[in-house]
Amino acid sequence: MKSLRTAWTAGAVAALTLVGPGLNTGRPTLYFVIPAAAASTLGDLSPFRLIVVDAAALVDRGDLAGAKARIKDLETSWDEAEPSLKPRSPREWHVVDRAIDRAFATLRASEPDSTACKQSLGDLLTAMDGAHGST
Repeated sequence: MKSLRTAWTAGAVAALTLVGPGLNTGRPTLYFVIPAAAASTLGDLSPFRLIVVDAAALVDRGDLAGAKARIKDLETSWDEAEPSLKPRSPREWHVVDRAIDRAFATLRASEPDSTACKQSLGDLLTAMDGAHGST
């Protein structure tokens, strides 16, 4: 029982990370980091999630051009991983893929809106963290 409690405590401590200032608030913005290998039916989404967290931090700093450039890394790596990820849970893959497409659209808009970008990236993180479904 004690080892289980220790594992839960260690997991809880490892589950949070603090990234950048909040959008125009000066307050920190929390992003949850969930061990993806255990959390997702799609497999380890942590490399993709890290790109989204990086892009969100850039948006928080007002660097929309930097966020747009960073999200290109997600496009490339997600497309390359599709053949191995999609068969694991096609439904969950499509949920995440649609959220990725929305994030691309907001960041690549002719006049990107920081609030819309922040929202779409937050929605994408939620989709990635919620990829627990079955095939």
